[in-house]
Amino acid sequence: MNFVRRLRDRWHALIKELTKFGIIGVVNTALDFAVWNALLFIGPIKAQIVSTIVSATSSYFMNRHWTFRHRARSGLRREYLLFFGFNAVGLLITAGILGVATYAFDVEHVAALNVVKLFAIAVATAFRFWAYRRWVFLHPEDQLYEPEDAPAAPR
Repeated sequence: MNFVRRLRDRWHALIKELTKFGIIGVVNTALDFAVWNALLFIGPIKAQIVSTIVSATSSYFMNRHWTFRHRARSGLRREYLLFFGFNAVGLLITAGILGVATYAFDVEHVAALNVVKLFAIAVATAFRFWAYRRWVFLHPEDQLYEPEDAPAAPR
């Protein structure tokens, strides 16, 4: 019975994280689309870079302080750099898909580009959720975790 209970508890924790991550994702996707559409005049790829930086910054603080607040804090610098590194990979995924649509398939209509962008965001979001849970916001049993009140290890 203990195994079943642990499995159920882990499933509930995953659903809870996914729900919070999804809500934050919707908010930051709206922010991303607003910035991207406002900057389309500079080109879809450049606009994507700017909109990703703005929405990723917002997303980091929302996820750290809400979605993953129960997880270990392994240092702002470490988390921030990893978070933005994985967002850079997400940006490459999104920009790559937009680039293929724009330059290989000559998609120019704004509505069509928005549909492509939504698909690209979905692919990049699945990657980011996995990466954040695996490497950015750690469990206390992970090796890099150091409790906030514990003395730092000598270097």
